[in-house]
Amino acid sequence: MMDFNKEVLEENKPVLVEFSAPWCGYCRRLAPVITRLKKDWESSLKVIEINIDEEEELAQKFGVDTIPSILLFKKGEKAELVVNPPSMNAIVSYLQANGVEK
Repeated sequence: MMDFNKEVLEENKPVLVEFSAPWCGYCRRLAPVITRLKKDWESSLKVIEINIDEEEELAQKFGVDTIPSILLFKKGEKAELVVNPPSMNAIVSYLQANGVEK
């Protein structure tokens, strides 16, 4: 089990959390986008993936009932949950709307 407080809430950089599961087709389709985001935004953003089957309580705590979903945290504060982001551009727009720049 991950230490969510340490990995996300206490992190200095903004943290983008992707809630997903291995059996989810949409999640698998989004995986290359998340991988690219991790690499391209590494200096300004931490990206972590949470398997909702392993972290069910976390998913419930943040209102995740559909996957994939993404949620941005900045200094422990969460932004609006986005369900099934359609593209890299949509995720980048979400990040920028919440004050995160590459």
